Amino acid sequence: MVKQVLRVFKWVVPIVLIAVIGLSSVYTVEEQEQAVVTTFGEVTSVETVGLHFKIPFIQRVQKLPVNIIQEMTIGYGYQNGEVYVVEDESRMLTGDDNIIDIDFYLEWKINDPAAYLYHSNDAQGILKALTQSCARNIVGSKLVDDLMTTGKDAIQSEIKDKVRENLEQYDIGIDIVDLKIQDVDPPTEEVSVAFKNVENAKLQRETIINNARTYEEETVPEAKSEADKILREAEANKAARIAEAEGEASRFNAMFAEYANNKEITRQRMYLEMLEELLPGMDVYINTTNGGTSTLIPVGAMTGTAAAAAAN
Repeated sequence: MVKQVLRVFKWVVPIVLIAVIGLSSVYTVEEQEQAVVTTFGEVTSVETVGLHFKIPFIQRVQKLPVNIIQEMTIGYGYQNGEVYVVEDESRMLTGDDNIIDIDFYLEWKINDPAAYLYHSNDAQGILKALTQSCARNIVGSKLVDDLMTTGKDAIQSEIKDKVRENLEQYDIGIDIVDLKIQDVDPPTEEVSVAFKNVENAKLQRETIINNARTYEEETVPEAKSEADKILREAEANKAARIAEAEGEASRFNAMFAEYANNKEITRQRMYLEMLEELLPGMDVYINTTNGGTSTLIPVGAMTGTAAAAAAN
């Protein structure tokens, strides 16, 4: 009986060992993972999705979620479903010597699993400390008014770029996906109300400016069109006046030439024309006396030859 048991044990133990070794030499990497394989403690490969083999007891496999975006909060946290404030992380000093409480929400992922495991003892802790350091440096150079109002977006982008730049230098296998400033509040309620009033005033200012720009866009083209119309009319009026002046000048030159040739006749004609203009609608006569006989000659009936004859 004992011999039979020993015989069975002799065959069962190797089979179990072979099965255990076989199962421990096979592992699967899921779609969102990468596996870091070490041989005698040294990284020898990084495996992606699929079925893989390893040497039992010699190689070690550590799987990491490399394609999953992970979250981190700075300045606040969650406990039992409620938010609590972490003042040591949130309280910062601005460039104009104001104290504010500022919270950050950070999204990150592992981009190099080997570096994440072996280039630091606590990659997430380094990420958090690095983000706080960059945030304090940049917030310390900004005005509290910018942080509380319209400059927040630009500041959070600047912090994100600075954190990403430092992560490349530290090479801890982490990449920052996004960084958002959640809340910026003064440390007292009185100051908070004052800043909210300032923010509302700035929003109203932006609204007024936008309305003014809209009005400008609507009225300036109309005003330019009206100005062009006035300029065109002025140019036309200018051309008409110049033509009229040139015509008057030509008429005067012609009259002067005629006057130079027949001064007395021209003088008499101009005099008679003036009388017609000064006394419109009236009959004007010239009284001529010759040898005691008076003769009345109507000016309207006189033409160039008759006027010349009357003058003689």
